[in-house]
Amino acid sequence: MVSATKQFLHKHKKYAPVVFFVGGFIWDSLTLGRIDGWYSNTVLLTYLICLTICLYIFNLADDGRWDDTFLEPYEEYAPLLIQFFLGGLSSAYVIFFFQSVTLTKTIVFFLILLVLLFSNELLKHRISNKYLQFSAYFFVNFTFFTFFLPIVFTTMNTFLFIISGLISLATTLFLVSHLYNISPSTRREITWWKIGSIILSIYLFINTCYYFNLIPPVPLSLQSGMVAYNVDKKDNRFQVSYEKVNFLTFWENYDKTFNSAPGDTVFVYTSIFAPSDLKKSVRHQWAWYNQKSDQWNTTDTISYEVVGGRRRGYRGYTFKKNIWPGRWRVNVTTGDGLVLGRIDFTIVRDSTFDRSVLTTQEF
Repeated sequence: MVSATKQFLHKHKKYAPVVFFVGGFIWDSLTLGRIDGWYSNTVLLTYLICLTICLYIFNLADDGRWDDTFLEPYEEYAPLLIQFFLGGLSSAYVIFFFQSVTLTKTIVFFLILLVLLFSNELLKHRISNKYLQFSAYFFVNFTFFTFFLPIVFTTMNTFLFIISGLISLATTLFLVSHLYNISPSTRREITWWKIGSIILSIYLFINTCYYFNLIPPVPLSLQSGMVAYNVDKKDNRFQVSYEKVNFLTFWENYDKTFNSAPGDTVFVYTSIFAPSDLKKSVRHQWAWYNQKSDQWNTTDTISYEVVGGRRRGYRGYTFKKNIWPGRWRVNVTTGDGLVLGRIDFTIVRDSTFDRSVLTTQEF
């Protein structure tokens, strides 16, 4: 059985790294649970540790470090395992960010993920390229700690994000410098100042994305959001009335057109996931698009407190009575301005709209 597996891997060696990367992605998609669950965090921490070990084994293999040891028969599989763990850690980031109502603020990460996914074909030496190895390692290392530390400390803020980055930067540079010092083959393949510059550039890039709200504030995530005609809270249950469309879109199954009669109130309902014991202020920032000035004008900013722990997210809503036709949006942000998602809708005047077609759903 082992011999047959080795023959199969050698025969398809060209495609094996990509298959293992995608395999790690799919495996996490099927098995990961809540971002604050002990299982998910144990698995991801194990992935990171195993990825570090595999990088260590792989980068010393060309120096003959594992000759005549129990690792010698298995060292050739280290690149495949590196791909698997990279795929697993990257997919976790996508899965947890994918819960956001909008991709507007997460598209940067998805582009990076695609680069990670296809870089095996773009780079001549694929995963054996040490610049790729250490760059990808730092990226998944950084992203892991950005959602792991807030769960551990049950709080999230810019300071904790900075600490996450510094921990990742320190551990990555320590690993690279250690391998550089003890491995002649590594010194032949990379230049210290060059790999250091690449890692620092990635560090600055991620921090810049965070500063401009291009990365969602994990571990918070906007699970659902909709414009509604009425929201009632009874016995800790929310009854939301909205117009349901006849087909399912990728994100939602409610109509983004609000048919308004004079005196109507517009509601926006959101459900925000937060880890257990984490409390955070959240804002609904109502904005109207002014066609004349071609600008979005903020009309109201309403805050409420999110308490973590509920599997389907902490529910809340805001409403606006003084409303007028046009394009509207509600940005859902943290108290310090980090964007969780956005609900877009259009208000039209329609005094003949039949509200008997509305659907009332309990959340």
